[in-house]
Amino acid sequence: MVFKKQAIAALTASLLAFGVAHATAGETISFVGWGGGTQDAQNAAWAKPFKQHAGIDVVMDGPTDYGKFKAMVESGNVEWDVVDVEGDFALRAASEGLLEPLDFTQVDRDKINPHFINDHGVGAFLYSFVLGWNESKLGGATAPENWAAMFDTAKYPGKRAMYRWPSPGALEVALLADGVTPDKLYPLDLDRAFRKLDSIKKNIVWWSGGAQSQQLLASGEASIGQFWNGRVLALQDDGAPVAMNWKQNLVMADYLVIPKGAKRKDAAMKFVAFATGAKPQADFSNSIPYAPVNVDSLALLTPKMAPNLPTAHTKDQINLDLAYWAKNGPAIAARWNEWLVK
Repeated sequence: MVFKKQAIAALTASLLAFGVAHATAGETISFVGWGGGTQDAQNAAWAKPFKQHAGIDVVMDGPTDYGKFKAMVESGNVEWDVVDVEGDFALRAASEGLLEPLDFTQVDRDKINPHFINDHGVGAFLYSFVLGWNESKLGGATAPENWAAMFDTAKYPGKRAMYRWPSPGALEVALLADGVTPDKLYPLDLDRAFRKLDSIKKNIVWWSGGAQSQQLLASGEASIGQFWNGRVLALQDDGAPVAMNWKQNLVMADYLVIPKGAKRKDAAMKFVAFATGAKPQADFSNSIPYAPVNVDSLALLTPKMAPNLPTAHTKDQINLDLAYWAKNGPAIAARWNEWLVK
């Protein structure tokens, strides 16, 4: 999955060079992402075909940096055109006047999962936190059935892998494991969530990025934990003795946004419309296990990939409340960071 965000090493920007069709000479936009395999897939599924479609070159840049994003907009010197951001940031940035509104004569709102589109941003792809475990570390215990297994150190000994950053996921896991029903999850009962996390704090190993989470699980350093669905699937494809449970999977999305004052706003809007179309979305999801936001993409998914995406596990899926996090995230982050060092 996408690495957290401010912990990723900077990418070297590279201009994509291909044949020009219907081109406006020299027209170029920048796309800013988190790097790694995700941005490679975005390049292949969105940027290169967009050049052929619209004749506009796309420069891959990154990593996404929220401080830099805000500074660009506030200074009026915006160098970025389309940026891949987390959903809670997209909502918070819109409320602060940092984003251009979407042009719905170009972006087909009716084709986008309604949970993941608003006036200033549209989902780039969906992903879920799932319960994952190393089967060789269960010690004969039955397969874990839900998030409560992470907190049952008697039945499932070993370290617990959890996401390090103060963002949607870990607090919800703690509350669900403590018996809170999905319809009562928000507003988060922070005192209750932190008490639950306290019960296993000495057993937690924290991960900051997807590759680190895979290493913890595959090696058995963590016997069980909270993981991005795509990372567990990749380990399974490599033959690692790992498994996952989709019960109460926590789904969220990265968003595509255009910074307020972007110099190439019109071309950027064309790219957002193209990247969220049915085929580009399906092409992305068929190459990397993150689900499309375009509802027409589902029919274009391969038989191998379709059952391994959040879109195939909606029965008791929980949409993380990004609006809640957009409003309360900074205060939660302060408490989270203080709790980590206690």
